[in-house]
This record gives sequence, structure tokens and C-alpha cells, in this order.
Amino acid sequence: MGEWTWEYEGYDPAAERLREALHTLGNGCFATRGAAPECRGGLVHCPGTYVAGCYDRLVSSVAGRQVENEDLVNFPNWLLLRFRLLRAGGPPGPWFTPDTCEVTDYRQVLDLRQGTLTRTFRYRAGDGRVLRVEQCRLVHMGDPHLGALRTVFTAETRPARIEVEAALDGSVTNANVHRYRALERRHLAGVRAGVAESGTVWLRCRTRTSGIGIGMAQRAEADGPPATSVSRTAAGHHAVHRFVLALPGDEPVAVTKTVALHTSRDSAISDPVGAAVERAAHAPDFTELLRSHAVAWEQLWRRARLDVPGEAGRVLRLHLFHVLQTLSPHTADLDVGVPARGLHGEAYRGHVFWDELFVLPFLNLHFPEVSRALLDYRHRRLPQAVRAARQVGRRGAMYPWQSGSDGREESQRLHLNPRSGRWLPDHSRLQRHVGSAIAYNVWQYCQATGDTEYLHTKGAEMLLQIARYWASSAALDAASGRYRIQGVIGPDEYHDTYPGAARPGIDDNAYTNVTAAWVLTRALDLVRGLPARRRQELVERGCLDPGELPLWEDVSRGLVVPFHRDVISQFDGYGDLAELDWERYRQRYGDIRRLDRILEAEGDAVSRYQVSKQADALMLGYLFSPAELASLFRRLGYRLTDELWQRTVDHYLRRTSHGSTLSEVVHGWVLARARRADAWRYFHQALEGDVADLQGGTTPEGIHLGAMAGTLDLVQRGLTGLETREDALWLDPVELPELSEFGFTLRYRGHWGIGLRVRSDELTVSVPDSEESAVRIVLPDRSLTVSPGDATTLRLPRGQRG
Repeated sequence: MGEWTWEYEGYDPAAERLREALHTLGNGCFATRGAAPECRGGLVHCPGTYVAGCYDRLVSSVAGRQVENEDLVNFPNWLLLRFRLLRAGGPPGPWFTPDTCEVTDYRQVLDLRQGTLTRTFRYRAGDGRVLRVEQCRLVHMGDPHLGALRTVFTAETRPARIEVEAALDGSVTNANVHRYRALERRHLAGVRAGVAESGTVWLRCRTRTSGIGIGMAQRAEADGPPATSVSRTAAGHHAVHRFVLALPGDEPVAVTKTVALHTSRDSAISDPVGAAVERAAHAPDFTELLRSHAVAWEQLWRRARLDVPGEAGRVLRLHLFHVLQTLSPHTADLDVGVPARGLHGEAYRGHVFWDELFVLPFLNLHFPEVSRALLDYRHRRLPQAVRAARQVGRRGAMYPWQSGSDGREESQRLHLNPRSGRWLPDHSRLQRHVGSAIAYNVWQYCQATGDTEYLHTKGAEMLLQIARYWASSAALDAASGRYRIQGVIGPDEYHDTYPGAARPGIDDNAYTNVTAAWVLTRALDLVRGLPARRRQELVERGCLDPGELPLWEDVSRGLVVPFHRDVISQFDGYGDLAELDWERYRQRYGDIRRLDRILEAEGDAVSRYQVSKQADALMLGYLFSPAELASLFRRLGYRLTDELWQRTVDHYLRRTSHGSTLSEVVHGWVLARARRADAWRYFHQALEGDVADLQGGTTPEGIHLGAMAGTLDLVQRGLTGLETREDALWLDPVELPELSEFGFTLRYRGHWGIGLRVRSDELTVSVPDSEESAVRIVLPDRSLTVSPGDATTLRLPRGQRG
């Protein structure tokens, strides 16, 4: 493979769904899986097109209960193109599929630099004729409503005639996740097809309950010798261009389909079908589309330049590619959040969780306008979060663990254990720490960009309401004089209740309590720094009550952090749980990442043991630098020494199953910052998580966007110690021998393309020429400024880097 390609040789039905996910093409508005164009959905293939923010809600009967779920909708399949050889004087040959026909030289190549997917193969018919086929597709990064597929046919043995159908298929369902098969999956209704005067064919439909109007139009053309027959038909759920082509020997003939997609959520249109027909009819030819698409990608790569050598660099480029396809500059114009599985499949139903915590810190320093739009998604749903808090007797804003179209809680009430086949209660909605993640992202965005206007307006409204929620959730324990937060779930997720307890949730989760204290502290800082008139406005609007600030101060200093055996306890009572015989379970099951499913299938419960699905207490070392974390603990009245933190890290390393792709990211980060030799092992596993499908069949249902962005940020901030605070770039590089040289550019305070490069014991900082002010750089042992147009190289003491 090349540095800028992701390739597969040979046709492997068992791997097809994984390849489809990793070969997805998108532009931030919509994405299409890398499925074979001739194939329909089934056990092997899953063609899917997903439009950012387009959800639909259906009711299903599950385990005798009526269950409502909102899903990201699989849109009509625009990719469909099939062909067959025609026989003189006889019936036509079979429609080609790689599953039933003889294929050789089968190859798929994803070009990361240009954003295209190419498939080539040879098809040998039963009568000995050989057809070479080359297909190139794109989802246009410049025009977010266009996609195109060009198919070139060459008869290699002797001239041939073929029939080609290029279609829009509106009969699709949401069928990407097999364990959802018992749920209602038909989200499209009112499907109609037609032929426009321009020669395009079109498809009209809507989502069943959310009523989103969908318009799709296709222009299809054949190049080369004139087609002997061309027809356009529209019937039922399909709109079709049909060609009969004469293929001269060894001369290529191309069929190109250009497709436009609009929804009623789009701006500046009156009708989705009319807009799609007009856009498809007037779109440039494939050569020009490819050129302008490549230019758009070149600009993206320039803004997010990443130089990492070797295989790690190649995987990181793939990760960056998928992040940019899901959250591109077009996202800045949309009302969307960060879908945990990208726009690459239907797992998690396309919902928004806390993954933005791993995504926005990277975007802040490359595409801050996208970060701001993603924060706006949360701000628009602030009223819903305030209502949710009020319904449970709290003040402030209680954001949902899973969010979709309108900000209500979308977490399921039941979930299926595929090992046991049982539907089980799901309490994941108690992960209230999602509010702290939103507050953290508001603060980080404003620190990185200097956007005080946002901090004082929308940011303040969110941050203050989240702080208010935490203050109202903390109960004073008279015996200890400390505040407690009870009945929650931490990032671990395994422990959603105490063994034998009647109520769900656990008490005093360390991550939840410490981040709540951080939110309250930042909210107090914000209030002190607000302009007087803006503070008055917030008081008048009910977003701030000066009388509640003393309580915020008390809670921010008095929340309890539990300990056991000289380590930070994941939650109160964690140290009293039983120890698991890890070796026995590894020998019996091999892969034990999902211990919860294994133990439940055995009739046991994971909540009985000192085990973690993913980093929980250690997440504190991901969010906060060692100095900031120690400061937080001091404010809470605890002393966090390096030795205590190292013991805590060791304790949970031995008790974590890594049942989430985020876990290796966090562990790699924490170990790198602690200057531990085993950091690379976790970093490497984080890199491999999706490309090797380490979670055992989850990546075919959608990539893990937070983990992909997290690996990028591990290089950008984790290995450099980069912090953006006090109007400076703070750097404290750590040494990772397996990655001794790397570099990247970032956008900071009006500077486009500040360069950072770490090489052995040197750090080089370059600032591109501009009229902006000099950039202040702070290292542990010195500070300096770098003026626009200048570069400086600094020697890093070996002791400083580990």
C-alpha cells in the first residue's frame, strides 16, 4: 500500500462489510459506504447513504414491550449500477455480482489524498469472454449535494454487447446492524419515481414520522461509441437509466452517473426534488467534478497537515480522512452533533454521545468554525436539557447521554446481549457526566480560539446551566461535611448498579465528581470575568442567580473523592467488590473485551467485580494535565502526588477489559504523560481498533469517530503536552521512542499554519508570515515569542522528555 491509499486485493465476502465502512466516502453533509454498486443489502453487503442530522422515530415490539427508537436514516441507494453480457440470438447472461460470477484481479483502492474509491476487476463469462471493469466514485467535497460514479467497460477478448442499468433505489431499509433486526426498520414512505424533461430521473420520498422530504436525481451518460439503446424508466421504488452498449475489442466505453441529493432541511431551496433535478442536470462532467473535488481535498489536507512516518502515519491519515468526511467545513452550516459512529453505518442508531470530548480538541486547532457549530448543536438543545433537569427535581441543564434530532434522551430502555439472546434493562442514561464534557468543550474551544464573544454568550448560557445542575445534584453529607453525587454511572458503564441493589446507579464516581468540581470552578471564573452588562442580562434571563454562587463555591471545594488501598476509587464501594480471575476468563474465552456480555450469559453480573470496560478514573489524566489535576485535588482538599497517581494507573491497568475503542486512546495518553514505556502498546492498539476491527465485528456497523480523532489528538496534544491557555501555546513534549519524529500544523488566533515538529531532542516552531501578533510559547523551563515569518528550534533536555 502507498502512504496515501488504503487498498484491498481479492474479493472476500466475509470482509466486505468492514471494507465498506473503511471505504466510506463523505463530505460532512452525507456519506456513502464503499459497497459494490451492483449489490443490494443482505448478509454480505450493506449499501448505505446517511445524511447528517436526518433521523426518524419508529415504535417496535421488543420482549413484550413497545419500544421507541430514533435512528439515523438509510437514504435511497444512489450507487446502484448493474450490468450483464448480451448474447447474439440468445437470452442475456446473468446480472454480474462478485458473489456468483467468476472474477479475477479484484482490487479496491481508497485514495485518501483525492477522496476517491476505485474498484477494478476482470469478469470472465461462461463462454470465455472477458470484461475488464474499472469504477471510480466520489462524494463531492466542494458541492455537498453531489456524488458521482464512473464505470469503464473494456471487452478484452472480443467485441461484446452489454446491458447496463444505473438506478436510484428507494426500497432500502436500515439493515446494517444485525442485532437490530427485531426492530422496525422501514423509515422511508411515499416513494415515487419520475423522469424529468432534462433527461434526468428522480426519486421522491419522506421519512415516516419526522417527515423529512428527500429528493434524489440522476443524470447518466455513456461515452465512447454511441449506445445502441438508451431508455429511462420510473416505476415503484426505482428510477432507472438503461443502456445497451456495443464494446469494440480493447476500446473502453464509460457510463457515468451523477447524482444530486437534497432534503427539506436544506437551505435556499423550495422543493428537494426540484433542487436535485436542477443540480444533477447542470453538474459538470466527471473530469471537472474530479478536479474540483481534488482541489477541495487538497485544501483540507493543507489545513490539517500531519507528518508522521511509517505505518502509524498511514493509519493516522486514514483516521483524519474519516474525521474530515464526517465533520467537514460544510458541517459549520448544519444543525448536527458528533455522531459516535460517523456517517458510516447504523450502530448506536447514529446518536450523539460524549465523543465530541475526543473530537473537538482536535478540530479547535484546525477547523474552529466546525467546533463552534457543534457547540451550537448543544446550545439549541439547552432548553430541552433544562426541562429534563426540572423533571427529575434538579435545577440547571441535564443533557442526555444519547442525543439525536431534538435533544431528548434517546438512550434505549432495553439492550440485547447477543451472547445470551436476552433483552436487559439499560441504565446508561445515568451517565450525567456528558454535561461536563460539553462544558469542557466550551471552555477548550474558547481558550484555543480566543472567542470571548462565544464564551460570554452561548458558551456562558451552557456552562452556567451545567454548573447549576451539578450544584443542585450534590447533597451535603452531615457526617463527613462533604458533598456527594449519587445514582449516576461513570464512563466505565459496567457498573450501572450495586450488587443486589434495588435502584440503578452508583455513588460518588470519581470522574463525575472531579469534573463537576471543575465545571463549577470554571463557571465561577466565568462569572467573575463577565462584562457587567452581560452578567446583568444573564441574571435577568434566569441563567444566573448571584445568590447561588456561594453554594457553587462550597460544592466545588467539598465534593468527595473516594479512595481505597491508597488509590483513587472509581466510585464509592468499588474497593469492596470481588476480584475477577482474569486468567481463567482469558483462557476460556480469548477475547474478553465485553466481559459484561460474557458474565451475563453465565448468569453472573459484571457489577460484582473490580473490572472496568474502559478508562474511568484514569479519564481525569486525559482531560487535565498533571499540574491542573493536582490543583483540582488541592481545591477539593486532597493531595494528589505522583506516587498516588502512578498507583492508581497501575491498579486500573490490571482491571480494564478495553471494551471500548476509546479505552486504548485514553490509556496511551495517560501512560505517555506519565512517561511510561508501555504507552506505545496502547497507542498502537488505538490505531488498530477500526482497521483491524479489534472489537470483533463492530467496525462494519460504523467507524468509531471518537477513537479516530483521539489518536490524532494524542499526537497533537498528548505527545507535545500542548495546552492553549493564558493566550499562549504551552508545550511539554514527552518522548515516545517508537514515534521519535512527527510534525503538524495548526490554526491559532488568526495564524493559519503554525508548524510544530518534534525530532529526537529538538522542537521546532514556525509561524507563517502575516500581519498578526507574535505567538507566545511556554515550555517548562522557558518562554519565548515567535514572530510571523520566523521559526525557532529548541533543544529539549533529555530529562524533560522522559
